[in-house]
Amino acid sequence: MFSNFLAGLRSVTSNDTDETRRRSPRRGSDRCVAMVYGQTFPVENWSFGGVLLAADERLFGTGQDIDITLKFKLRNTIIDVSHRGHVVRKNNAKVAIEFEPLEKTIRRGFQQVIDDAVASEFATSQAS
Repeated sequence: MFSNFLAGLRSVTSNDTDETRRRSPRRGSDRCVAMVYGQTFPVENWSFGGVLLAADERLFGTGQDIDITLKFKLRNTIIDVSHRGHVVRKNNAKVAIEFEPLEKTIRRGFQQVIDDAVASEFATSQAS
């Protein structure tokens, strides 16, 4: 009983208001599309662990391995990040793809997208 009381008094070490089971935060503000089987699909959000596509779920099978290329529009250029993943969920015109473990070059490409977004937000905030 006393240990339950002490557990309630412990400080919280996170500023997050919601608990999440995700390993990486989702990014939905980046301008991005995905190429799968030569078709272009809008990206709802993405992270270092996977991507959520707006797509006809009938085109994909759960557990299906796929090659995917994410195309990001940065301030001065467009970069392509190609990787492999598998479909983990599909419903309501959405398809969730989990990436295979990231190689260093792919992680560097994703980090370049994040760095560009942060720099762009900073520049916008200073222009006001």
